[in-house]
Amino acid sequence: MSYETKYIFAALPRTQRGTPLVLGGDPKGKSFLYTNGNSVIIRNIDNPAIADIYTEHSCAVNVAKYSPSGFYIASGDQSGKIRIWDTVNKEHILKNEFHPIGGPIKDIAWSPDSQRMVVVGEGRERFGHVFMADTGTSVGEISGQSKPINSCDFRPTRPFRLITGSEDNTVAIFEGPPFKFKMTKQEHSRFVQAVKYSPSGNLFASAGFDGKVFLYDGTSSELVSEIGSPAHQGGVYGVTWKPDGTQLLTASGDKTCRLWDVETKSLITEFNMGSTVEDQQVSCLWQGDHLLSVSLSGFINYLNVNDPSKPLRIIKGHNKPITVLTLSPDRGTIYTGSHDGHVTNWNASTGENDRVQGQGHGNQINGMKASGNLLYTAGIDDTLRAIDIASNSYNDADTIKLDSQPRGLDIYNDIVVTAAMRQIHLTQSGRKVSKLPIDYEPSCVGVNPETGDVAIGSTSDNKVYVYNLSGTSLTLKLELEHLGPVTDVAYSPDNKYLVACDANRKVILYMLPEYKLAHNREWGFHNARVNTVAWSSDSTMVASGSLDTTIIIWSVTNPAKHTIIKNAHPQSQITRLVWLDEETLISVGQDCNTKIWRVEKI
Repeated sequence: MSYETKYIFAALPRTQRGTPLVLGGDPKGKSFLYTNGNSVIIRNIDNPAIADIYTEHSCAVNVAKYSPSGFYIASGDQSGKIRIWDTVNKEHILKNEFHPIGGPIKDIAWSPDSQRMVVVGEGRERFGHVFMADTGTSVGEISGQSKPINSCDFRPTRPFRLITGSEDNTVAIFEGPPFKFKMTKQEHSRFVQAVKYSPSGNLFASAGFDGKVFLYDGTSSELVSEIGSPAHQGGVYGVTWKPDGTQLLTASGDKTCRLWDVETKSLITEFNMGSTVEDQQVSCLWQGDHLLSVSLSGFINYLNVNDPSKPLRIIKGHNKPITVLTLSPDRGTIYTGSHDGHVTNWNASTGENDRVQGQGHGNQINGMKASGNLLYTAGIDDTLRAIDIASNSYNDADTIKLDSQPRGLDIYNDIVVTAAMRQIHLTQSGRKVSKLPIDYEPSCVGVNPETGDVAIGSTSDNKVYVYNLSGTSLTLKLELEHLGPVTDVAYSPDNKYLVACDANRKVILYMLPEYKLAHNREWGFHNARVNTVAWSSDSTMVASGSLDTTIIIWSVTNPAKHTIIKNAHPQSQITRLVWLDEETLISVGQDCNTKIWRVEKI
């Protein structure tokens, strides 16, 4: 049996307040790059639903840049490692790996001939290095600045120059090769966040935390003028040039992006991006006809020069680990919820998405399920909330305060069953109808819609507790013993089976109504805790996702058969699975990505 990735709904950039984010652009103008966790994410600029993900770094990646030839990408991580890998092959074959500085890399720039590279950051013995991309041989020293360097750029034309912007408030100029320190420019009064040469190399711009942007001569490095007075009311995090060099786009913590005329130094347009902290602008990129900016929320904005009041398009999603996943009742919409409490809806066929509006949980969501026109969510703020599917927003009137932290929920008819740390809560039409005290730690809930059986997994005593729900009261029916903490349970769509998985790496199938083992073999091919199980819509296959980054598809009719999807989310555990139809599986993980798989039937 075979499988393939149909789509990846990619993670957003991982942002940090007060820190510039670096976007990379493909020299052919077709795609752009950014990082999140251990991943480098390459997205098609015209259709951002098309994404590719590089996951070979062993720690968080900070920056990635295309070589001017377009054939290679260099990515730099927290440990000071640079990986240079090819963009042509699907496998992204590694060309070279170097360790130029002993600390986080903050920016990378290639020479215009794709042969040399400068990296800067927070090294212990130096803040930057220039070397040959093929051999790693040094071609100069980055010195003359006393604090970590945030940004660097190579002059795109001869004579070659290098510029770096540092947290000691200076811009340093280097001449070469081999590159030697020439001078520092001290116009800024706060950290320098971004430096960038114009496409012709006749000018370069520097932007700082002081809200100022300066233009310098590209050859002599003399100050030409300041842009704006100052350019922004907040720190400037990004600066990018129009491909013909006539205009400059700046992105700032004052929640605006501004477009400047380089010749007259005057403001052409202001893009006001919002009023909340999350609307601070931490990066920008001019790629062909597209003007992109990134908000602190991680949203990627396509700016509209003709109508600055509203972006042409905003790419939304998650930049924190995804913890819950479910489908709308008509199975046309995928809902994902994350560690920071945000819920996103995705069109299952196009990948178009939007974030759910209104006052949500504000932190981790542990349960989510749709019923009728409502989507219920349970979060570790000890509340059960309802989202109105039609208006895509939380309905505050439906919020129910629980007595302890909820761990999972499911729905029987119109009763929401929520397993919390000390009680099982039953709620109906926005109010509590009953609760049952428990003395174990629940992890998950599954409901059999035909019989009203409620299965609750326990992590404290390794059991599945099966209750019967009659009216609004629960009575304990039986207990099923496991050899490790139970992490997930699910009834089959035909209501003939219950599947449960545990931290002992096992997936166990029970046959109803007796809850006897369905066959004499345990499904145990995972190498670590199994986090989640999900049924195919025809009840013939079970998918399990694990801490070991693997998804396994099991056949119910032929228990000896299974298919392993290795490294389904590389370097990231699988947190949730759901089947869209008989041959389409959706997985989410700690890497913040949502993947859609086509799976052949076993």
